[in-house]
Amino acid sequence: MTASTPEAAGGGAAVSTHLLRMRGISKSFLGVRVLHGVDLDLRAGEVHALVGENGAGKSTLMKILAGVHQADSGTVELDGAAVAFEHPLQAQQARVSTVFQEFNLLPDRTVAENVFLGREPRTRGMVDARRMNADTAQLLADLGLTWLTPQAPVRSLSVAGQQIVEIVKALSYDARIISMDEPTAALADEEVDLLYRLIARLRERGVAILYVSHRLKEIFDLCDRVTVLKDGALVDTVDTATLRPDELVRMMVGRPISSFFPDKLPGTAPGDVRLRVTGGGNDQLDGIDLEVRAGEITCLAGLQGSGRTEIAHALFGIARFTRGTVQVDGRTVRLRSPRQAVRTGLALVTEDRKAEGLALNQSVAANARLVLDAVDPRRAAARARRIPGLLSSLDLVARGPDQEVRFLSGGNQQKVVLAKWLATEPSVIVLDEPTRGIDVGAKHRVYTLMRELAADGVAILMVSSELPEVIGMADRVIVLRDGRIAGELPGGTTEEAVMALATGQVPGGPMS
Repeated sequence: MTASTPEAAGGGAAVSTHLLRMRGISKSFLGVRVLHGVDLDLRAGEVHALVGENGAGKSTLMKILAGVHQADSGTVELDGAAVAFEHPLQAQQARVSTVFQEFNLLPDRTVAENVFLGREPRTRGMVDARRMNADTAQLLADLGLTWLTPQAPVRSLSVAGQQIVEIVKALSYDARIISMDEPTAALADEEVDLLYRLIARLRERGVAILYVSHRLKEIFDLCDRVTVLKDGALVDTVDTATLRPDELVRMMVGRPISSFFPDKLPGTAPGDVRLRVTGGGNDQLDGIDLEVRAGEITCLAGLQGSGRTEIAHALFGIARFTRGTVQVDGRTVRLRSPRQAVRTGLALVTEDRKAEGLALNQSVAANARLVLDAVDPRRAAARARRIPGLLSSLDLVARGPDQEVRFLSGGNQQKVVLAKWLATEPSVIVLDEPTRGIDVGAKHRVYTLMRELAADGVAILMVSSELPEVIGMADRVIVLRDGRIAGELPGGTTEEAVMALATGQVPGGPMS
């Protein structure tokens, strides 16, 4: 690092004070330019959105600020002093922290051990576990996170809990600048509210937050300014208050999107029941009765832990129903394994594409063929010949079929997952958070694909925690609470009606 750590900022938020200036930042990988002279500045006490389609260069710019990558050219200044971070530790010592979308936690260690990993407090040369737990407890208490205990093993936490540990870990460095990469991607609505409150507290302390998100509502709720990148170049930096959502989308994708949620295609109408569950139950679910018809998009909504993903897993034989019956296209089936589910005509696009949906070190072509071995071998070859056309129809951006999927953007990885399942020609497709962590352009393509599948007679069961997505895409909404169905709502319902059922609250009345 070429400069000493800057001194701390003053007490309250001072949005006119520049903490960070990045000028002319350029970066190439293997001869491919991914950043072209990008400028960015952050002010004390502001939340600054960094947006753009997947592959626009957002993550690379964040990693340069975090010391993970070094710029090929350009300058970085903290409080007017030039810095050049060659390692993430140098950024942390300068009180610049980053919360990456992919967690960097040790699951078999406790919350406190992860928060202070590599800098554990010591007494007479030994790790002082009591002090470490006390310091972590104080951090959690300061942030209102009294439900999270320092001694809890990280492995025991939900995805949302692990995300919060990452944020607490970043805050433990007394950071002046915090970069957050899709911080709400794994959070339920009530946990998003908690993050909003945490960010408000940080602003009051004068912390500058660089906020990367594909969720437009969060950008307009939280952010003072927004910097837009496209194809590695700076489009503009503008005050959020002066923007409309459609204008921001046009800046990001280079074309207007008149509607995030495309209309049904002509002739699309619910047909025969393709999936029926009667009295479904297991250790996590009870009394599940649902039907999904050909040509219909049915959405499972509810708070995190309500049973949405558990239904998807039960249908796919991962944590199967131990009670009740399941029928697919009128035939009663016992789904004991994913292979059996595939042969029955089901497909499952999992919530976590990297951990559950892809072989990251394998090629696009290999990933697109992953499931074909589970179908009838006599049909596998014919279905494999459809894969290039499927990838093309999904507008996949890749160097070619031999490119490893780990080098693709999140949106393009999701397209490979979709192609993998579409190649099996399913009659019922279950989509668990199908647009999580992808940009608005890729989201629109996924929504369009869903409309096309419905028009072709596929039955779609979608799990989503994004209420605008639920309202915009569902023909019917089934709301879950505590592993049971709390009620059903028609398409086009309101967010308030969904949340009333999800929380057990009678509109205008007390919690039940």
